[in-house]
Amino acid sequence: MLSKALLRLGASAARHPWRVIAAWLIAATLAVLAAVAFGGRTADSMTAPGLDSRRAAELIERAGTGQEGMTAQVVVTPRDDGATFFDDDVRAALTRLRAEVQRLPHVLGTSDPAGALGAGGDTAVRGGLVSADGRIAVVRVQYPDQSRLSAEDLDALVDLGDRLRAELPLHIEMGGGLFYAFSGSDGGASELIGLLAAAAILFLAFGSLVAAALPIGMAVFGLTVGVATMTVVAGVTDVPTFAPVLGSMVGLGVGIDYALFVLARHREYLARGLDPHAAAGRAVATAGRPVVFAGGTVVVSILGLAVANVPFMTVGGVAVSIVVLTMVLASVTLLPAFLGAAGPRLGRASRIGRALRAGRSGRLGRRRDTAAGAVPAAGWRRWIGHVGRHPVAYAVGAAALLLTATLPVLGLRVGLPDDGSLPQSRTERRAYDLVAEGFGPGTNGPLVIAADPAGDPGVVDRLVATVAADPGIASVAPTHIDGATGVATVVVFPTTSPQDKATADTIARLRTEVLPTAIGHGPARAHVGGAAASLSDVGRRTSERLPAFVAAVLALSFLLLMLVFRSVVVPLKAVLLNLLSIGAAYGVMVAVFQWGWGGALIGLEATVPIVSFIPMFLFAILFGLSMDYEVFLLSRVREEYVRTGDNGTAIVEGVAGTARIITSAALIMVAVFLSFAVADDPSTKMFGLGLATAIFIDATVVRMVLVPATMTLLGRTNWWLPKWLDRMLPRGPVGTDDPDAESGGEAPHPRLVDR
Repeated sequence: MLSKALLRLGASAARHPWRVIAAWLIAATLAVLAAVAFGGRTADSMTAPGLDSRRAAELIERAGTGQEGMTAQVVVTPRDDGATFFDDDVRAALTRLRAEVQRLPHVLGTSDPAGALGAGGDTAVRGGLVSADGRIAVVRVQYPDQSRLSAEDLDALVDLGDRLRAELPLHIEMGGGLFYAFSGSDGGASELIGLLAAAAILFLAFGSLVAAALPIGMAVFGLTVGVATMTVVAGVTDVPTFAPVLGSMVGLGVGIDYALFVLARHREYLARGLDPHAAAGRAVATAGRPVVFAGGTVVVSILGLAVANVPFMTVGGVAVSIVVLTMVLASVTLLPAFLGAAGPRLGRASRIGRALRAGRSGRLGRRRDTAAGAVPAAGWRRWIGHVGRHPVAYAVGAAALLLTATLPVLGLRVGLPDDGSLPQSRTERRAYDLVAEGFGPGTNGPLVIAADPAGDPGVVDRLVATVAADPGIASVAPTHIDGATGVATVVVFPTTSPQDKATADTIARLRTEVLPTAIGHGPARAHVGGAAASLSDVGRRTSERLPAFVAAVLALSFLLLMLVFRSVVVPLKAVLLNLLSIGAAYGVMVAVFQWGWGGALIGLEATVPIVSFIPMFLFAILFGLSMDYEVFLLSRVREEYVRTGDNGTAIVEGVAGTARIITSAALIMVAVFLSFAVADDPSTKMFGLGLATAIFIDATVVRMVLVPATMTLLGRTNWWLPKWLDRMLPRGPVGTDDPDAESGGEAPHPRLVDR
């Protein structure tokens, strides 16, 4: 039985703490060494099988044009306001810059705007290399495939730009795919901020520096092992660049949360007089069971991303799941070892902690010093009792509030936030603005049309003429035809920016109307590719698969919770309430990122669409995380119901007994997630704000209002289970009553089954 196994595991770890800590140190060291020796770099493959953009990429790879590799662009403008690149001295500076870039390691080739101006100004202007007024020039840099590059290539380009800014009469800015792939994440600073905020909240919650340090230490260990393992996985398959940041974000949140729940139970048992080893074992057997089931729910939800059939999302989900599983393992092994090593000191608050907590209560020196969570606060009891006396009003009011917050979701628009959404302090943003100013916004998101004429010599000319005539296309670059394969590639520039909805409309029109008209009914074929097209395709694929994904996650979560609580109504209610909190979080994201409400507070300088894959990823993670609190809270409610058989008492005692810990845990998660919401990258901001909003709503409106109100209205129906289903389900509920934890036996099953 799970409880008996956890009891033995926790007690053994507490009795032999230094062995367990040494084992984790060895595991962390081996994981880091393996990451260094065998790990790979994260790489984005924003495509999926069967997409038109993927077929275009396959044709481009077959033609070997080099356009399938990594690119960068150097955008320059004369420092003198009156100068242009038509002037000989300024053009000479541009020639030197291009030559210096050409000599960088791994550079396959560069465009030559200065040479094109020398051959004839119109050539450079029509080729999109120099703006019509001669003020802005672009040097396009072609690199090989990302697998052959590293952050050193980006550093070399950036260092060259820094040196030439001091030597040439030019303003030099840079951007492109090389920056996106290797500029690194904002995770390091965000993780530190999140850890500091979590430490402060833990100290206020427990009043003890030792108690506050243990969850942080456990989370750091778990994060080290989890992220290092993720790096090893990246050596085998492409792990998306957002996975380490998202894994750190979720790992810190759930790791500290899980440790907090186990630690709170441990201090309760210390306050009852148990020795530290026995207290740690029973804490793992009681709080550890919800940790295992809650972690399982998170993993099940995240792995449900496989339903989307988008490989980079599936791999990203697996990578994040590794971190979550590592945190679960650390919670039931490493944490009890810490508890055993700390001994009885965890049962006492420090002098500073006692003073702070007594000062908050206004009764310095006279406040009773109890372990955190040992006695439910009278205030929480009064609040839950008040909600229970007015359940209809609170249920209707809270539901109406969340539904109102969900309304902006009706305007949700997925897309690709480009470099134009980055802060002005970033060179990528300044390069983006210069290109848009000199050549039009669509130049920042070119489309690549790949065509196989299949023996029809006139198809390419017809295709170019038809595409150029489309109102959504600003210009068409010269066609490149591979002599060996006959595959033609045409780079076209839309009239609108990559994140504009009109660009997605243009892509769809090219595929459904323009290209079929140009090709006719012959064997020739043509496909639209490029980064903007790939993201548009992935967005459409995720939107199509979202209903199936949501259904799969809901069904699996419902089944897991039904096994946990042996009830049909409790899992159904949990699923519906979690949908409300997630919908409200989506609504807040739309209001902030698409409408700009409060965007300045998180450093957002322009409105952007929601990144196409984020809604599905957020649903998986948020549904799993919100189930954490559901499991922890309802485990205590069920325990009280098993003990008393009274629904009202069980709700008051169960919710009040977990309210303080759930509130502290939610504050920690919100602090960790908000620390990522102030990052530069819009995708990281979306993840951080979406997660923080949902957890805040879930731990306040849902857990402290909707759950007690709806459970009061449902009464004994909460625990209804048909007799035939009760016989089919395997035994082993998660009830956390102490006799069960101590003996390892099953909790006495209350009369919840429909006889």
